[in-house]
Amino acid sequence: MERSISPDSILMIKAAQSAGVTLAWDRYEAQLPQCGFGETGLCCRHCLQGPCRIDPFGVTGPKLGICGANADTIVARGLARNIAGGTASHSAHAKHLVHTLLKWSRGEAPDYGIKDHEKFDAVLSRVGIARDGKSDRELAGELAHLALAEFSEREEPPVWLETTVTPARMKKLESLGLVPPGLDSGVAEVMHRTTNGVDADAVNVLLGAIKCAVGDYTGMYLGTDLSDIIFGTPAPVLGRANLGCLKADAVNIAVHGHNPVLSEVILAEAERLKGEAEAAGASGGFNLVGICCTGHELLMRHGIPYATNSLSQELALVTGAVDAIVVDYQCVMPSLPEVARHYHTAVVTTMPIAKIAGATHIEFDEANAGERAQQVLRLAIEAYKRRDPARVNIPPVVNDAWAGMSAEGIIKVLSLVDPADPLKPLIDNIVNGNILGVCLFAGCNDVKVTQDKMFVTLIKELVAQNVLVLCTGCGAGSFARHGLLTPAATEKYAGPGLKAVLTALGQAAGLGGPLPLALHTGSCVDNTRAAAVATAIANKLGVDVSDLPVVATAPEAAMEKAVSIGTWAVAMGLPTHVGVVPPVTGSPLVVKVLTQIAKELLGGYFIVEPDPVAAAGKLVAALKERRAGLGI
Repeated sequence: MERSISPDSILMIKAAQSAGVTLAWDRYEAQLPQCGFGETGLCCRHCLQGPCRIDPFGVTGPKLGICGANADTIVARGLARNIAGGTASHSAHAKHLVHTLLKWSRGEAPDYGIKDHEKFDAVLSRVGIARDGKSDRELAGELAHLALAEFSEREEPPVWLETTVTPARMKKLESLGLVPPGLDSGVAEVMHRTTNGVDADAVNVLLGAIKCAVGDYTGMYLGTDLSDIIFGTPAPVLGRANLGCLKADAVNIAVHGHNPVLSEVILAEAERLKGEAEAAGASGGFNLVGICCTGHELLMRHGIPYATNSLSQELALVTGAVDAIVVDYQCVMPSLPEVARHYHTAVVTTMPIAKIAGATHIEFDEANAGERAQQVLRLAIEAYKRRDPARVNIPPVVNDAWAGMSAEGIIKVLSLVDPADPLKPLIDNIVNGNILGVCLFAGCNDVKVTQDKMFVTLIKELVAQNVLVLCTGCGAGSFARHGLLTPAATEKYAGPGLKAVLTALGQAAGLGGPLPLALHTGSCVDNTRAAAVATAIANKLGVDVSDLPVVATAPEAAMEKAVSIGTWAVAMGLPTHVGVVPPVTGSPLVVKVLTQIAKELLGGYFIVEPDPVAAAGKLVAALKERRAGLGI
């Protein structure tokens, strides 16, 4: 199977093979054939009596698990636990930011503060906290305590849900019992109801899973708000992408994971310790590059180069140029120390819940952030001294990448065209057909499909039909690494209507040409930025998001987080495409609920289509159906 279409990945895969380094693709092939029961969702190991498996053909094998659970129940329970895992991950990320803000409010986190006062004031106003002469620290403490209350059981709906969706969507969620009492409570409820002896009604299990996913939306929105307050709301910035951003004359540090709490401080301290790197022989000082969503956090706020995606994280080490890879949590492969063993690279873990055997652990917390960041940087310098120049193999592949199109950034660009009514240019161009609709690209790379191929094929199909594209996470990373976050890509691939709109906006923004082909809105936790834009349009038109020509896609979804994101997108009313078949096909009932009944209940529904060209056709059909419903 072709492993990747990315030129730098292809070069490094060949280099790894020559060096005898085992990669994710090799480990995948060693697993083949994968368990058919697991692939269809028909394997249950939630108690010690199993694992139980159901005959997918219903012929001679078991039709019930030991406890009596049927295929529908087993598949629904497995999917629900996927969603709970994704929700827990995003919520933990958000909670970390809450504690950072709380510690700063108490004077316990000297390396942090309020970076974006405008966003701070906007969030305070939205959640109902009055200034009343209070200091920023007092207000930050009040906001942090309100945010912490979102995680536990509460009588009222979560504030970050109720204040960010349309009134119609809130009413819909309440009427279906899909409002979680709290973010942690929602995860705990799914884990309880899917254990042996509790919920055995597949439809009821799925409704509980959707409720949990609504909590995922809430936690993600909260996390994005606090990231912007503490580190600054992203604005359009030109960066670079690909492994070619590594430098032979610098101490290269790759930061990887999802949380900017660590990477922002490493960036600040790297500037202070630049002289130490130069004294060690690195004339280029420190060179930070990002991997996965931590990479997007640095790209969109500082223009720091984006090296590669989660699936190809090992390839950064194969260049022989990375002196330290510093990780926080989520999407970090436990294989990194084994790959690093072939080179000189130091692998550094920093979080108490995310250690890896064979890595160096430098525990990080907000009270000593600067000191610990300096430890990491000096460890990287020592590793640089051990680097073998003869083994440095940096692929000569670099692409420009425009990033930082937060919801606020999009509104500001639109306001350059119409200061009095910023949303009007976008709405007018949707109505007149220059823009057929909007598609959010999200999700991961999955080793089961050729890396980036579905992303790149699908975006080219959609933009040719005048679909405006927003992107986050590894989807945005794919576009960055293939030169699609550029004005030149707009000129080459956009349909005439879309090109005209992006050109007008780009010229208004002073680019002298169009906006990039896809608008980079952030890391995977930032998918709610696109939801914020959609909600603003829906509120202006007096409709629900489920009425708008807006869709979502995760063409190469891999992680539980992608499952939870896709589920809340459906809950918010969006037709949502996945290109990798999830483990649900063992239950026709579950498939029907997700792809048909959900549409009747919520307006949103899943589209499962592994062929990117066919997927584009189905997404365009969904957009046209929405347009017809609006009479445009």
